[in-house]
Amino acid sequence: MSVAPVEVDPEATEETRAAPVQDPMWVTVVWNDPVNLMSYVTYVFMTYFGYSKGKAERMMHEVHNLGKAIVSSGGREQMEKDVAAMHGYGLWATLQRQDG
Repeated sequence: MSVAPVEVDPEATEETRAAPVQDPMWVTVVWNDPVNLMSYVTYVFMTYFGYSKGKAERMMHEVHNLGKAIVSSGGREQMEKDVAAMHGYGLWATLQRQDG
């Protein structure tokens, strides 16, 4: 029984041959809305994500002043859970592929 030879791209470097294929990173974006109080948005970020009050307030101000903020990043499945959780709290949130 003979085994077929493995073809190797002669142009490939050691680094590119060994590089694992990575899943793309995703982010959860929370959008500003005319309904929720800033204190409530801060509370949600602290409660769900476990952020400190300072970090939660900074993110809330980003949402309020810039119209949106990236509140979490990671694999798609986890970001889908985070978006669903934000919806459960009554916040407007979307899932986006991370740039870069």
